[in-house]
Amino acid sequence: MLKVNLRHLEENGIHLQGELPVAELALGVNDELVHAEKPLRYDLNVEQLHDALLVTGSLALPLACECARCLKKFKTELKLAGWAAHLPLEGEDKVPVKNDCVDLTPFVREDILLDFPQHPLCKPDCAGLKKKAARKAVAEEKPVAAVWATLDKLKLK
Repeated sequence: MLKVNLRHLEENGIHLQGELPVAELALGVNDELVHAEKPLRYDLNVEQLHDALLVTGSLALPLACECARCLKKFKTELKLAGWAAHLPLEGEDKVPVKNDCVDLTPFVREDILLDFPQHPLCKPDCAGLKKKAARKAVAEEKPVAAVWATLDKLKLK
């Protein structure tokens, strides 16, 4: 888990840098085309602003994907370079504090899921399997035409 101890924030902000295993993120994504197998890399600054925490920095999650058009395997990285979260410590929307610590994992998870690729492409102009399908259609067209030509020659009287 990615936790921040509030006592460490009383005087100055803190810098968090490291990796979080995918299992701890608990993404809960069962996508056949996108797989998160390597740890999330984070580089975050955390400050306490009166009655809230301000978390800023970057998140990067390597992904193994299959192109939705051509099914080619490729690797990419989900990057949130200017990531920020404002987490209230008081009021109706306050974040849970347990043993003077705030768990940032649910907020990181939420923003990663919002940016998760829904239709991964190996490249933006991927033509997909259309060319192969077009060749098959032309190949199938000839035998069908030949059959009709043979039937047209029949004289049924």
